[in-house]
Amino acid sequence: MQPLLLLLALLLPVGAETEKIIGGHEAKPHSRPYMAFVQFLDKDNNNDSKKRCGGVLVHKDFVLTAAHCWGSSIKVTLGAHNIKEQEKTQQVIPVRRAIPHPDYSPKNYSNDIMLLLLERKAKLTAAVKTLPLPRGKARGDSGGPLVCNNVVQGIFSYGKNDGTPPGVFMKISHFLPWIKRTIKHL
Repeated sequence: MQPLLLLLALLLPVGAETEKIIGGHEAKPHSRPYMAFVQFLDKDNNNDSKKRCGGVLVHKDFVLTAAHCWGSSIKVTLGAHNIKEQEKTQQVIPVRRAIPHPDYSPKNYSNDIMLLLLERKAKLTAAVKTLPLPRGKARGDSGGPLVCNNVVQGIFSYGKNDGTPPGVFMKISHFLPWIKRTIKHL
């Protein structure tokens, strides 16, 4: 089964995006308090279009997301259930610095992982919490986390345009040395 999934993943067009959730259901409000909504301006193609990605709060002042979620005027919303409504639980925090992996390649999306240093620390509440990074090897919507046993194991990179499986996730444990080194030095 795993070789088949790998083959299917390799057949996906590079940069394919999944913007629709097929067969999903609404989560209980604030049941995923580590989720982050990342908004930015995309300067590609000479247009300042607003783009959005998911992310995960891994430290009071760091959000982990996909490197292709880079742009200008990045801001992160934490503690939201419905991003279209203002909620008292929401914290909107500008990003001080975006730190894509040094080996990220936009041509083939290799090393598609990025840390966002927030302008200020998030206030941890019932609706805003961090999600621990994996301690070792992992078993396995852009920037959104793959969570197993309440630990972030992957960051969504890309998938088919129609939202059907498979989706491709960057395995977090492979990037732990870079993540920890980057957080420690900032």
